[in-house]
Amino acid sequence: MNLKHYLFPLCAVLIWAANTVVSKLAVGVVDPAAISFYRWLLAGVLLALAFGRPVWRQRAAVRPWLPKLFVLGMLGMVMYQCLAYVAAQTTSATNMGILASLMPLLAVGLSVLLLGEAATVGGVGGGLLSLFGLAYLLSHGDPAALLRHGAAAGDALMLLACLSYAGYGVLLKRWKIPLNNWHSLLVQIWCAVPVLLVYYLSRSAPPVSAAGLPLVLFAGIPASVLAPFLWMHGVGKLGPSRATTMMNLLPVFTVAIALLFLGETLHAYDVVGGLVTLLGVVLAQTLKRPLRAAAPV
Repeated sequence: MNLKHYLFPLCAVLIWAANTVVSKLAVGVVDPAAISFYRWLLAGVLLALAFGRPVWRQRAAVRPWLPKLFVLGMLGMVMYQCLAYVAAQTTSATNMGILASLMPLLAVGLSVLLLGEAATVGGVGGGLLSLFGLAYLLSHGDPAALLRHGAAAGDALMLLACLSYAGYGVLLKRWKIPLNNWHSLLVQIWCAVPVLLVYYLSRSAPPVSAAGLPLVLFAGIPASVLAPFLWMHGVGKLGPSRATTMMNLLPVFTVAIALLFLGETLHAYDVVGGLVTLLGVVLAQTLKRPLRAAAPV
């Protein structure tokens, strides 16, 4: 396998990590509703310029899939992004990056529930290990504190956002929509934009300042157009399994960027909790032996 092909998903993960930090930089600069709406409006316009005509020509083939594409747009572009921007108001970029690393594990759990896939040794063991690591992280090294006080609002919202995106990935796999990836993404975005517009207007249409414009542009172009291109190219060259392992670098990149550009402090509980959480995710990805042996025929 040519190592240069790993650069594509690696760069995509780096951009998504930077976008997590952008979400934190947007706090107090751009309203969550504004950056959510303008981000996807910008991405939708750019993708429409590139793929609008072929999608329109096959509109008869697209129409039966519109309800499912709408659900995907709600999960991936509305719920995940809006919840993440709101979560950034009350949690750190470091926590957001570590929580985002749970998405593959959450997808494994949802696949068992929604797709009927067999539970694996790695899925169960890794899940329990990640839960312990997460509890250690979010409680600042005192897991019992979660029982007394619960998780911080921002951490809980980010976890819900990750669950939403994990559901997006599982449903995308289950439905097997027979459209080109870019065409599917374009329709999903334009299903989401009207909903995001309603959300934006419900917040009295807050303007985007000059300071907030670069954040919107980064979220709308590199994070929403360039990163998916790099990721899809990497998946095409490496296959889904190899490419997906690169997502394990998301918390590493996010923490590094947050330390450099936000001045966040890395504590011992961040390192221990993050490593234990990530180890659980890796176990879930690698230990594929079914939890129960198949019944004899």
